[in-house]
Amino acid sequence: MRMDELIEKKRDGHALTESEIRFFIGGFTAGEIPDYQVAALLMAIYFQGMNRAETARLTMAMAESGDMLDLSDLCDYAVDKHSSGGVGDKTSLVVLPLMASFGAPIAKMSGRGLGATGGTLDKLESISGFKVNLSESEFRRIASETGLVIAGQSKSLAPADGLIYALRDVTGTVASRSLIASSIMSKKLAAGASGIVLDVKLGRGAFMQTLDEARALATAMVQIGVDAGRDMVALLSDVNQPLGVAVGNALEVAEAVSTLRGEGPADFHQHCVEVAAHMLRLAGRGERWTELAEARAQADRVLKKGAALEYLRRMVEAQGGEVSQIDDPRKLPKAKLRYNLHARESGCLAAVLADQIARATLTLGAGRRTKEDAIDHAVGVEVHCNVGDHVTAGDLLMTIHANEEASLQAALEELGAAVEYSASPVAPLPLFHGLVDGRAL
Repeated sequence: MRMDELIEKKRDGHALTESEIRFFIGGFTAGEIPDYQVAALLMAIYFQGMNRAETARLTMAMAESGDMLDLSDLCDYAVDKHSSGGVGDKTSLVVLPLMASFGAPIAKMSGRGLGATGGTLDKLESISGFKVNLSESEFRRIASETGLVIAGQSKSLAPADGLIYALRDVTGTVASRSLIASSIMSKKLAAGASGIVLDVKLGRGAFMQTLDEARALATAMVQIGVDAGRDMVALLSDVNQPLGVAVGNALEVAEAVSTLRGEGPADFHQHCVEVAAHMLRLAGRGERWTELAEARAQADRVLKKGAALEYLRRMVEAQGGEVSQIDDPRKLPKAKLRYNLHARESGCLAAVLADQIARATLTLGAGRRTKEDAIDHAVGVEVHCNVGDHVTAGDLLMTIHANEEASLQAALEELGAAVEYSASPVAPLPLFHGLVDGRAL
């Protein structure tokens, strides 16, 4: 088998066989196939696409290019979640402790953020001493002892994905739907979950801008999971405005703690309940929590009661974090400067633009523009308004947390265009735009 023949085959629009895909993944991972040939194949895939079977084959080959985590010694059915990333998305910090409180152990490997969407690991590192790099033995021990562990992805999991992504990033092939779906799902499949809930974001604060784009990506990922024998569901959630109030790492940890106490913002609380309900349905496997309405009610009850917070405390303590910062989030990193932004006119809010707010948080230093950038855990923006709210001139809209006067002023310029007004009433934005259920595919 020759790599140039595979490139020509895909260039001409033909589907690659399983043996051909495994040849190229195995050879590239082993360093036997040069970058330039893989880059050529990726470009051919970008233009010609891949069918469902090809995409599933590519995903499994990437997943099996390294270790496949077996969680059967921790639980007989592991359930996981993945978010495609959105402004203000701190859902894992609430939903995973909530799931653990129902006796569904969670052993999750998460990533870091690029841009202003923020990664779960970045948020957790706002907690002094929190250790995200764990050995496999530590990972398993903490999961067994506390029912919850969140750690960085092992380099031995889906190593082919890391190699291919690095090439996609510099060859203009990141936007391929097949390559995006296989990249995300290869890591999910390698991480050992039997059931997976995908939270696919759409809108101005997400990578997928439109409902059609989000649904197409969600469908591709759900199909991959189903073809690999996993139970799958994907929610299509709106982030045209930030989710919750807080955007920024320590601010989001504090909001997650507040939500686990039953005191969080209504939209974020409802979002977490919906994600948890679908995870509970998968974890129930037809024996318990079979009705989605019942699962929602149970998740809502436990979250309002504050019973899941203890599981976050246990995880933070087990992973070396300062538990007093969970007990009193005022001890989390604090920015030196705080500025309140007020409404410049009266009316109904027609837009609270998540992308503009994202750019402002990047300017403050809360996110990364490149993977090498350091982040400032203390800075960010609190957004106290939502689309559909009626405001009077002078009402508080946002609070900006900054550590430098120059970055504060630059962020204020970007936030000046983040809110749009209407003289007529405006309907609130929906939290969700439907779902893609693996049982229907």
